[in-house]
Amino acid sequence: MPEAATETETRENPRKVREGLVVSNGMDKTAVVASVDRVRHRRYAKTMQRTTKLYVHDEENTLNVGDRVRVQETRPLSKKKRWRILEILERAR
Repeated sequence: MPEAATETETRENPRKVREGLVVSNGMDKTAVVASVDRVRHRRYAKTMQRTTKLYVHDEENTLNVGDRVRVQETRPLSKKKRWRILEILERAR
């Protein structure tokens, strides 16, 4: 039986990490983070911005709208919630 992986070991399939801006914190223990990705259009080669809404687990309800955060992928916590907070990079002014 394999031993439990510790934080120092590297995972075979590392978890995704994203940065984004908190756009909603109206739910209990959940915040919505907008993550922006810049992608090139396949045909026209124009750079576009794609925004994805990530539902993030916020155990202490510490996040406020406008905070810049770093989030990490995790196991499914609910129907839409699959991310957790790694750190708060910048507080809203």
